Amino acid sequence: MIYRLANQFFDIRKGEYKISLFMFCYIFLIISVLLIIKPTINALFLSELGAEKLSLAYILVALTAMTSSMFYTKILTKFELNRIIKTTLSTSIIILIALGFLLIFGLMNTYLLFFFYIWVSIYAVLSASQFWVLANLVYNVRDAKRLFGFIGSGAILGGIFGGYLTSIFAPVFGNDAMIFIAAVLLMGCFPLLRYIWRLRVNKLDEFKQKKRISLTDGHPYKLIKKSRHLTYMALTVAVGVLVAKLVDYLFSDFAAKSIEDPEELTSFFAFWFSTFNLLSLAVQLFLTHRIVGIWGVGFSLLLLPLGILFGAVFFLFLPELSAIVAIKAMDGIMKQSINKSASELLALPLPFDLKNRTKSFIDVVVDSIATGFAGLLLVFFVNGLELGTLSVTLLIIGLVLVWIFFIGVLRKEYYATFKNNLETSTAKEKNTFVSKAKKVSVVEGMKNIFLSGNEEQVLFMLNKLMEINDRRFTSDVLRLLDHPSLKVKAAAMRNLYFLNTSSMVVQINELLGYGDEDLTLATFEYLLLHSDQKEEYVFDQFLDSENALVRDTALFCLARESAGNMTLRTNHNLEGRLEKRLSDNNNPINPLVLKAVGASGYPQLYPVILDGLDNQDEVLKKAAITAAGISMHAMFIDKLLHLLPNKSYRPTVIEAMNNYGPGILPVLVSQVSKRTIDLETCRFVPLVIKSFKSKEAVHGLFQLFDDVDLSIRLEVVRALSDIRRERPTLRFNRFKVASKIFEECRLYHQTLSAMHTQIIISYRNRKKSGASIDVEERDARASLLELLERRLDAGLERIFKLLGLKYVQEDVQNAYLGLLSPKQEARNKSIEFLDNLLTGNLKQKLLPIIEEATMDFSSEEAILKIKHNIPSEMECFEQLLKVPDVNLKLAVLYLIGKQKESKYEPLLKRFTSDENQKIRDFAQNALTEINPS
Repeated sequence: MIYRLANQFFDIRKGEYKISLFMFCYIFLIISVLLIIKPTINALFLSELGAEKLSLAYILVALTAMTSSMFYTKILTKFELNRIIKTTLSTSIIILIALGFLLIFGLMNTYLLFFFYIWVSIYAVLSASQFWVLANLVYNVRDAKRLFGFIGSGAILGGIFGGYLTSIFAPVFGNDAMIFIAAVLLMGCFPLLRYIWRLRVNKLDEFKQKKRISLTDGHPYKLIKKSRHLTYMALTVAVGVLVAKLVDYLFSDFAAKSIEDPEELTSFFAFWFSTFNLLSLAVQLFLTHRIVGIWGVGFSLLLLPLGILFGAVFFLFLPELSAIVAIKAMDGIMKQSINKSASELLALPLPFDLKNRTKSFIDVVVDSIATGFAGLLLVFFVNGLELGTLSVTLLIIGLVLVWIFFIGVLRKEYYATFKNNLETSTAKEKNTFVSKAKKVSVVEGMKNIFLSGNEEQVLFMLNKLMEINDRRFTSDVLRLLDHPSLKVKAAAMRNLYFLNTSSMVVQINELLGYGDEDLTLATFEYLLLHSDQKEEYVFDQFLDSENALVRDTALFCLARESAGNMTLRTNHNLEGRLEKRLSDNNNPINPLVLKAVGASGYPQLYPVILDGLDNQDEVLKKAAITAAGISMHAMFIDKLLHLLPNKSYRPTVIEAMNNYGPGILPVLVSQVSKRTIDLETCRFVPLVIKSFKSKEAVHGLFQLFDDVDLSIRLEVVRALSDIRRERPTLRFNRFKVASKIFEECRLYHQTLSAMHTQIIISYRNRKKSGASIDVEERDARASLLELLERRLDAGLERIFKLLGLKYVQEDVQNAYLGLLSPKQEARNKSIEFLDNLLTGNLKQKLLPIIEEATMDFSSEEAILKIKHNIPSEMECFEQLLKVPDVNLKLAVLYLIGKQKESKYEPLLKRFTSDENQKIRDFAQNALTEINPS
């Protein structure tokens, strides 16, 4: 009965009850502890130091939060999450016990009060952040979207429980007792963490763990600055936080003045914090969807500032604690209900990736800056000018008006972004959404698109709906199952997976009858979710279907959806069914079966994927590549890498390796550095690394830049340049880039000197009688010159690609194209531009090289202009033979042989025992030509 209710209301499947309950209890304890210690420490702080010290506390909290967030991100990349969480819990328990004893023995002082006040603020952010990172490890993306509602309710109930517990027991047992209770509750997180880790996380390999722990990289500030929509969102959040902190100050000030006893003050804070949570939950459940749906995003966002505005005006006429409680209630209740839902809709038009990269910055950094600024305002108005609560109230009213202004601008920006998105999604038809959406709510506007939009617009809206999972759209999405487009039907089914869990759609057999793989898979994903609820819809009947597409798609769906859920796998006998299907000689293996094996996580079945990677059939081979990527198993990495040189498979291989997540990057770098794969394959590895477009990818590429093979270096620089163009907010170490440019300049100068030697010798030979120069020698020298010229061209490209990492990429690219221009005027302008752009040593090293690179050495005057020291031909050959380039060495050895001069014999003998067979053969042949006897 309990399982059925859990399934019906929270979409929890069989096999997920235990892990979901553990996660629920974990966040319940974390937030319960927060709602015990926050009112307790706030009350102690205000009773001992007074509200006037809150301004300084806000500033210190802001500085500490920003500093700790930077260090925490670095720690998260270096240490295992399990260890970090245990350390955080242990440290928190020690701090709580220490605080309890300090209270018992009356040893608290000003510095300790500030320390504990700041620590509570950091605990609130850190503990919740760690929990959601853990949740992302435990659940995949689909399960997370389905189950986070249930798990999140643990946080709400924890807030209600912790606050009311404190409000009841603090006056009876004292603040010190509440602190010890919090420490005991926090100890309960250890066994829960151990069970969670053992049940789910330990079963994930290294690649899956690293992939699920996604960290924000780059500079979110630059992304926000480039987007008007994000800029106004950040400003709106900042002003909202600023107002909230000033309201919190008034609330704390009046409470501290009205209630002098610390235990009674703790009880007061705890009661109202829990009450705000309870009322917020009620508003979220019963009012939010109606208000946001009927009145739209703009009006919904205005409710919070308008409520605070009216409350502040009322407070001016009746400066009582009850009035400020009402203002605080507006902030506490509306922020986590109506305002939060409206804000989520407000971010809807933005690309999903962009939202992910900027959300934590807005939530942490913008919030911290606003908190610090609130502290500075209070220092100026209250501590400095001693204006009192009246000035703070007037300040709140003024800031609320600014807040309302930003909401108005943001609302316009919201519609503009949606309009641009819809116009981008279809070039054929003008959309009707914007004109309608301005007259009705956003929800109605989205419904209009579902009702009358073209295919591209409907698909766009369905993808956006996947981000918010709003059940108000269930009936609209159900109607889309009758849409003529199979793509729309498939997208609608994927939305219904999250929207419609209480009843079963009736068109199952009709949808399966279309024979479309994507639609069939989406239907089975939905069906598998419901098969636990209604016994008449037995998933096994489709696993045993006579239709091959239906049967194999059902098998793939089961393998993918049951990842981490042993109960689901056992109930449907996944392993046995896969083994039976693989041994069925009457039905050959197809792409769906290979992908099912990859998703199954059964290594004993993986040899079938290895066989598929060697298959000559292109379709099966590509499916095997995809299956290897789905499995994320290390055994496939070498096989996948060796397929990179094949152009027809390369995109599929890159996509599969990208699916391994960032954990594969050190493996790829190691494979190239240690040459465990052949040189031809090594040259394509930078393409794979580039596909990640992340900070880790940039780090890996810089490691490969030291490779001795210049063709690999060129691919590395091209990859870095592409990442810089596609992710301009990523940080590149300018000093490291400059050092690489200097290194490339040295190599370029070395090659240029060798080329000048060969040009001068070739020029002298032309001055001699044509008969005195052997034709083979002349051809060999021409081949060497051509090779050196190509090497120079590649070197120049590497230099300019690196310059693009240090300076504005577009400007550097234009200068490079100008240098390559056949027109002298264009080349001169490029040199002049670089002369103004470059500075210091870089200018001194680079400009002479660039000037020489633009010279045409086909004329006698140009040859006579060569001024720098030119090495002799012997020195030139010795220099070139030291370069780790097989083709260059072969060209030099071949030319030496054609010159037939005995002075080169000692040089040639060094290479007769070279590890490379070709080099040994060429050296021996050259010696034979010099001494035919």
